[in-house]
Amino acid sequence: MDRRHLMLGAAGALAAPALSRASPALAQGAPAAPAAASLTQPPGFFRLRIGSRIVTMLHDGSRAIPLAQGFVPATPLAEVQRVLAESFLPTDTFRIPFTLTCLDTPNGLVLFDTGNGPQPAGSPVGLLVANMRAAGLDPARVTTVVFSHFHGDHVGGLLNADGSAAFPNAEIVVPATEWAWWTDTANESRSPQAQRGTFPNVARRFAPYQSKVRQVAGGAEVVPGVTAISAHGHTPGHTVYRIADGADQMIFLADLTNRPELFARRPDFRVAFDFDGEAAEATRRRVFDMVATDRIRVSGYHFPFPATGHMAKEGEGYRFVPADWAASV
Repeated sequence: MDRRHLMLGAAGALAAPALSRASPALAQGAPAAPAAASLTQPPGFFRLRIGSRIVTMLHDGSRAIPLAQGFVPATPLAEVQRVLAESFLPTDTFRIPFTLTCLDTPNGLVLFDTGNGPQPAGSPVGLLVANMRAAGLDPARVTTVVFSHFHGDHVGGLLNADGSAAFPNAEIVVPATEWAWWTDTANESRSPQAQRGTFPNVARRFAPYQSKVRQVAGGAEVVPGVTAISAHGHTPGHTVYRIADGADQMIFLADLTNRPELFARRPDFRVAFDFDGEAAEATRRRVFDMVATDRIRVSGYHFPFPATGHMAKEGEGYRFVPADWAASV
């Protein structure tokens, strides 16, 4: 079964089993194969190593949205559909996956963003906590939550369904520019209409953590081995992060691009979710050039699960090369 069918085959827990070379501690959570008629997938987590560190990719589900003119502003819908068809993706809807990156450190878990958060029963998203538990990761062990930006699908998981803190033992690390923009309501009139709801949502989601928020600038070391890289454009303070241990490294790309089959192949396509499309495109090209040239592994928030691999330069664009699952741990 290919990765696309894994993504599209279930309306709920879309995922793939964790793989391991040798360590029984890494081979958790893979149940027996389901009956032929069942569409239920195994738990959505995937482990890999960065040096001596273990990174777990945690699937939060996926959501399909109608594809219409304006999804890629200033680009004819037919051109968008042509690129999607070349990638064997539907041309009437656009399915957006959500996958989080979690780093295990000697001082606890570092979680990058928090997903969509609690959802009504049967929702195709909001699977983070269930998949953490399936992977043997306790949310109480999260000691640092590192944010790339403040769109709702990244900050929604800060709260439990009752409004309490989902990660009560965590320090909250935020890009200083992002924090300054979305916590100042004077910026509302200077924000795209569709993004103005971010202001009250940020106030509500971060409320239980106000005394635990630490602001960082680009180039700052967030925790040992994790460095912030400014990648503004998608939002005013959008930030990606380098995870390194010795000579081994990976960059969490966050929303540098949405699905790579469309927006990496055509980096000139500017998704409607971008705050500043021109800046987002320039940043996308700069970071993709870096990771392709230096052959740095990446993880992407909206990449197809398990959302990790490499970016290769291809013509005027880039091609996502998924990880070799069997060689990951």
